[in-house]
Parts: sequence; structure tokens; C-alpha cells
Amino acid sequence: MSSPGPSGSADLVVVGAGIVGLAVARESLLRHEGLRVLVLEKEAQIASHQSGHNSGVIHAGVYYAPGSLKARLCVQGSQAVYAYCAEKGIPYERCGKVVVATHEDELPRLEELHRRATANGVSGLELVDESELAELEPHARGLKALYSPSTGIVDFRRIAQAFAEDVRTMGGAIRTKARVTGMKLGQRSVELQTSAGRFTARTVITCGGLYSDRLARMTGAPPDPKIVPFRGRYYSLRPSARRLVRGLVYPVPDPAFPFLGVHFTKQISGDVWAGPNAVLAFAREGYRARDVKVSELWETLSYSGFRALASRHWRVGLSEIRGDLSKRAFVAALQRLVPAIRRADLIEPRAGVRAQALSADGRLFDDFWFDYAENVIHVRNAPSPGATSSLALAPEILDVAERTISAD
Repeated sequence: MSSPGPSGSADLVVVGAGIVGLAVARESLLRHEGLRVLVLEKEAQIASHQSGHNSGVIHAGVYYAPGSLKARLCVQGSQAVYAYCAEKGIPYERCGKVVVATHEDELPRLEELHRRATANGVSGLELVDESELAELEPHARGLKALYSPSTGIVDFRRIAQAFAEDVRTMGGAIRTKARVTGMKLGQRSVELQTSAGRFTARTVITCGGLYSDRLARMTGAPPDPKIVPFRGRYYSLRPSARRLVRGLVYPVPDPAFPFLGVHFTKQISGDVWAGPNAVLAFAREGYRARDVKVSELWETLSYSGFRALASRHWRVGLSEIRGDLSKRAFVAALQRLVPAIRRADLIEPRAGVRAQALSADGRLFDDFWFDYAENVIHVRNAPSPGATSSLALAPEILDVAERTISAD
């Protein structure tokens, strides 16, 4: 398919050239040779937001509720990612991960994680004691740990770029600088208004990440769940401190809160990241504390769901804010896992923003979430492990879209 001009038509338009959107476009072309597929991306580059600002972990499926989409698609997706990287020559490493219990009250939660992960089919899991933990991670300290040898690392931007190459090779087109501003549903087609002109498609699949709820509302989907952005800060470890971590070292998560707590993540580049925390972002793409969009901040603060969440978790929220404002507090949280870490070891701060779906009563959606219209599918919630799951998530979405894609 040649690139459309100011206006054009396609059999399938995918909105969003992050890793999930590109995986969907790729899967559609694998299924339907000659299908006219167009990916619309508002930024000048693909994978500009969550796909390019994540920690690069190939998750094994440890955390997710058995029977959930996340559990099933993460396990399937991780296997597919490893196979795809091997096929394409993309560097990756199965470096393994330890989830470390540092206090007695965390031990039952660690046992529950082991039960969940086993039910999800995660391979090679082990519960290890203090001495076995020391063999895996000599500088980590804990009473017990869950070891997941199948957890790995990769640069997901490389994978996104490879997906984009596949899409173009199979005849699809990717149009950047094309922000979708409106959608009009017809009986057999959808008209999209964008900053690059008008486009029509038989089927539309939106993978809009931080703006996924707004895209859904363009076609009459319910206002909830809303996306609330949370900024997470990472630091790199200075080269002399990288020896303190061999792979991935995580705390036992609080089941009432969607974030995992600060941890250590080896990078495929050889760097080691520490973080992230989780604080409210003042803009949906607010990667810095000074990034503020008043309208977006007001939308979050005035939302009943956010107020309900804040009232329930204000102590945790204050702790996260303290860690964001105070490097000393950030380091203290890290020292629970690796006592030898020092403030001077943390350099080169960076941040990502997580798109978290939140209901009007303050419930956090902990699974993938889709909205459906006649010939439109909105991927409304696909945070971590969205990147790991992308190659399994795409067929799941295409199975639903198949009846309109294949229609005469």
C-alpha cells in the first residue's frame, strides 16, 4: 500500500504506533495478504511514549490474577517475544528476577505470588531462602525470595522498530504527525479527522495509550474508565555500582496498589536502573515535574475516581511523593533490597508515564480493557505487561475485529 496523501482510505486503520498498535497492524497483514493497512501516529517518531519509556523487562507472568487476560497473554507473549528476538537478531537476555521479602509480614504475600505464578504457568519458579538468594544476588538482603529465571530484558524500542519494518515490508503504511481529532461512524466505514487530513476505513483499532479513553469517547464509548497518568522516576547506577545487581531485584508488591515499588532493573545495554516511584503526573505526557497542562491536571483532580483513590491510599501517595522530592528517601527504599547502595550511586534521572485506567469509584483496572463499537475496537487499558504481551495481545484483538475486516 502506498502512503496516502492528505486524505485516503484503507481496509484497517490502527491509531497509535506504539508497540501494541504496531503488533496489531503486523498481525493483520500476516493474516490477510494485500490488506490495505494504515497506522496513524500523532508524534514524529514511533514508540515515543510508553513503548519507548519503559524499563525493558520481558515479564514472565508472576503478578497477574490467574484466568485474567494479563496472566494468559503475558505468558504467551513472553515466549513469542523471545522467539521473535531470536528470529530478528534483536539482543535480549534471560537474566532472571528475584522478588524479595524483607519483613515477616511480606512472607504470606510472597507465597501467594508463588501460587499465582504457578497457576499462570510460569516456568522454572523457585522459592529460595536467604542463603540461596545470596547465591543469586550477593548484595541483596531478604528473608526469602521468589526466583523467576524466565524473566528477561530487551530494548522494546528495537522490537517496535522491527514491527514497523514488518508492516512496511508487507505493504502497510505508517503515517506520523497525524493526530486523530475525531471519528464518525458510518454503517460500513469510519471517517477519521486528523491533523494530516481525512481518512476512511472499514475497521479502526485504536491503541492510544495515554489518550486511549479520549479516543474511545470519540465513538460514544462510556466516559469510564478514565486514564490517570502516573510518572515514575528512574536513576542509572554509576558504573562502579553496577556490580551490586546481577539481574532484576524487586520488592514484594502491595496488593492494594498497582505499582511494584522501587526496584533494580538491569538493562540490555549493561546499565542498571533503580526505580521507578509512582506519583501523579501533571500532564498525560508529563515526563518532568514541571510539565503541567492545566486542563489535563484539572480533569484528573476533578475526577471522582481519582479522589476516591487518593482518599484510600493517601499514606502510600505521600510516601511516593516524599521519594520523588527527596533522593535520600528514594535511596532508603532501595536499601531495603540492597543495603550497600548509596546516594552517590544514583545518577542520570529519567522518567516514564504509565497510563492507568481508573473507574469512577476509584477502582484500578488491573487487566487489559477494550471498548467495542460496530466497526471500531478501542484498546483502553494496556499498561505493563502490554509490551511483553504485544505479540499475544494482537491476535486477541484481531480475532474480535475479524468479522468487519473480512466483510465484503
